[in-house]
Order: sequence, then structure tokens, then C-alpha cells
Amino acid sequence: MFGFLLWLVLLLVCWPLALLALVLYPVCWLLTLPFRLIGIGVEGLFALLRAVVLLPARMLGGGSRR
Repeated sequence: MFGFLLWLVLLLVCWPLALLALVLYPVCWLLTLPFRLIGIGVEGLFALLRAVVLLPARMLGGGSRR
């Protein structure tokens, strides 16, 4: 909601810049989407490696205690 209010203030002060921001936001989102997908994949890979490395300790009963 705060972002929308800021956009309305920008629209009142400088409407060409506000319209440019409105048009460029989806373009920027689409350009960063592949990097987010790569980040999700790398995070999953590190989680898998961590699970494989910690598997012997978990099998011997050294799991996390909550």
C-alpha cells in the first residue's frame, strides 16, 4: 500500500517518470526472473549437499535436538 501511495505522489509531481516506472517494472521483473530461478536451483543443490554430508551423523544418532 505504501508503494502505491509513493507512486501516486510521483504521478502528481512528475507524471512522465511515474508512467516510465509503471512500464519498466514488469520488464525489470522479467529480466531478473532467470537469476531468481538459478538462485533457487543453487540453494536446492546446497541443501542436497548438506544433507549428504550430514547423513552419517544423523544415522549414528547425532541429529538436531530441538
